Amino acid sequence: MNVSKDTIRRIQELKQEKKAIILAHNYQPPAIQDVADLTGDSLELSRHASATEAAVIVFCGVGFMAETAAILNPGKIVLLPNPRAGCPMADMITPGNVKDIRRQYPGVPIITYVNSTAAVKAESTVCCTSSNCIRVAQSFKDADTLYMAPDQNLAMYTARHTGKTIHYWEGYCPIHHKLTAEQVRKRKAEHPEALFIAHPECRPEVLELADLVHSTSGMLRFVSESSESSFIIGTETGILYPMQKRNPEKRLYPASNTMVCPDMKKTSLEDVLRSMETMEPRITVPEDIRLRALEAVERMLAIR
Repeated sequence: MNVSKDTIRRIQELKQEKKAIILAHNYQPPAIQDVADLTGDSLELSRHASATEAAVIVFCGVGFMAETAAILNPGKIVLLPNPRAGCPMADMITPGNVKDIRRQYPGVPIITYVNSTAAVKAESTVCCTSSNCIRVAQSFKDADTLYMAPDQNLAMYTARHTGKTIHYWEGYCPIHHKLTAEQVRKRKAEHPEALFIAHPECRPEVLELADLVHSTSGMLRFVSESSESSFIIGTETGILYPMQKRNPEKRLYPASNTMVCPDMKKTSLEDVLRSMETMEPRITVPEDIRLRALEAVERMLAIR
């Protein structure tokens, strides 16, 4: 038996012993997705984290995701197997920045993408994800002006689909932001029969070329349900693994082979095993920050 199989067997044993659940984002490496109890996008994983009866949540993603699980589950142990797995976009804004925004735009609701730290969430009115950003914005029926942070592309996408005036922080996901319209046109020319599906973190000019815009889980559902057989996928390349696994007969092409998030690839099976053996690194959020962030997250989760 090789080390990998030994590792997987021991992870499964510890999962039973510790009453643990393993959550993995759709961008995680294949081996991590295969060992997970649930894979999904940030909204799906947030909902599952808030409902699980497990005593231990092993979050295979990046730091802000584990923080969100800790916000929702103060009585549970939340582990982030690789503490170096961060999010450059989340690091582009601070709680102080949000306080400044509130002073600059008094009375304007602040919608913060879940790709942000707990401390930033705590200064916000409500959170959103890439799959529910439009519904969250529309939930403010008496507000024609909103502020969104930290992703400028998600904010511009939301503004186009709600008719609201949305001011925004000029942050971005480096992986999605670097995809250009030229790259997409080249890929579409190579595969003219393929539908182009883009993530809303992409630039506006890229989204203009998309046949559909979806979150990662929305992409997975659409490709599985579509009668089409060929797709160009405009998001982090990790999504291609579960997508191809579910649809072996369909042809899938990354919009760009360079769309690889190094932070999402940092977690290994060895990290998961070590984390479950030691119950470290444990992610906690100071209670005063947790309670204020919880309000913003629960407002999001209440919007269907």
